[in-house]
Amino acid sequence: MATADASTHSKNARMKEVKKKTRLGLTFKKDVSFGEWYSEVVVKSELIEYYDISGCYNLRPQAMAIWETMWDFFDAEIKKMKIKNAYFPMFITEDVLQKEKDHVEGFAPEVAWVTKLGQNDLEVPIAIRPTSETVMYPYFAKWIRCHQDLPLKLNQWCSVVRWEFSHPTPFIRCREFLWQEGHTAFATKEEADNEVLEILELYRRIYEEYLAIPVVKGRKSEFEKFAGGLYTTSVEAFIPNTGRGIQGATSHCLGQNFAKMFEIDFVDEKGEKALVWQNSWAYSIRTIGVMVMVHGDDKGLVIPPKVSAIQIIIIPVPYKDADMEAIFAACSSAVQTLQAAGFRAEHDFGKKSPGRKYNDWEMKGVPLRIEIGQDEIDGNQVLIVRRDNGSKVNVPTENMVEHVRDSLSNIHESLFNAAKVKRDACKEIVYTWEEIHDCTK
Repeated sequence: MATADASTHSKNARMKEVKKKTRLGLTFKKDVSFGEWYSEVVVKSELIEYYDISGCYNLRPQAMAIWETMWDFFDAEIKKMKIKNAYFPMFITEDVLQKEKDHVEGFAPEVAWVTKLGQNDLEVPIAIRPTSETVMYPYFAKWIRCHQDLPLKLNQWCSVVRWEFSHPTPFIRCREFLWQEGHTAFATKEEADNEVLEILELYRRIYEEYLAIPVVKGRKSEFEKFAGGLYTTSVEAFIPNTGRGIQGATSHCLGQNFAKMFEIDFVDEKGEKALVWQNSWAYSIRTIGVMVMVHGDDKGLVIPPKVSAIQIIIIPVPYKDADMEAIFAACSSAVQTLQAAGFRAEHDFGKKSPGRKYNDWEMKGVPLRIEIGQDEIDGNQVLIVRRDNGSKVNVPTENMVEHVRDSLSNIHESLFNAAKVKRDACKEIVYTWEEIHDCTK
């Protein structure tokens, strides 16, 4: 047995070396070396490229396409709520940043400062926003005068900088990252409370309806709430390979704390002065990292169909005596048919072998692969391969669109259910504090 184990280990080592040299496949297994697997898959799947400043990453088109799909959904939904987009500067003066002490203390270790202009020291250092409450709220105080100015509901799409001291992880823990941040002001606490939950439901939908990831909605503890806020709600996802939850997005009720600090008050309908009630809420590119961790496998990414830049990749399969002109024409026709039906489809007419192409597109997580060779031409059919489970089926060309539609829907459902089963298998119901204590050991 020892000899067999040694032989297997040697074979695995040789295969790893081959993969390193050819750059084919992953050298780490998800269930064996999760951290290394994650770091490798986000690069080889062309989501990111490492930058020369630690904690900062180049987001490649594959990642941006996922982000833009979520952006389009969320932006449309908040506009239905009469929330308008705006943009505020990334720089914050020190006196403004220090105005809300509890808030600043929560971010102080992560705040990056600009201290030089060329070779000269700035007289007053300027902070780069870790979040925008202190940037925006002096202007809320200026714009809000009476009850007719309320509610004020703004959102901005931007990047923020938080100089994390712990080990940076692409998407999950970055020093600069993309997000949206909403900031709203109301005349009453009831209005603020209602919006907190409306936004939280949109975050649930992003994870469950777009990323196929089950989440739990809830209220954070006092210890975990947003610094300076009244209370914080969040959606929490679960990473099976670590056995731990991860905060997916947050919706905060800030109460009147910031209103007091920044003197955001108004004259109500009775002619009396009152403080506004405020919320802030955000989700970030962490969503993409959670998606990779939950759905990815030893072949690379597995992208849910709704957010995949390419939903179907069509690959010609050449071999001796095949009518390649007819095969390429059939591939082009299939792309046109699928695009006309509303799908994001492309073909790969590159010079690589079909096997290399299969490997590349599996690594990138494209939900469906369609193969067309001479057999498919002769049989007036296509071969459809699912990325999530590897199943293959021959489908008549005339039924291709219908089958693709059903398959994409089923892939989303299968990914969601698989993630839910893994999460629920790790859940335990407890009724006493002692049981909670035992679960944390």
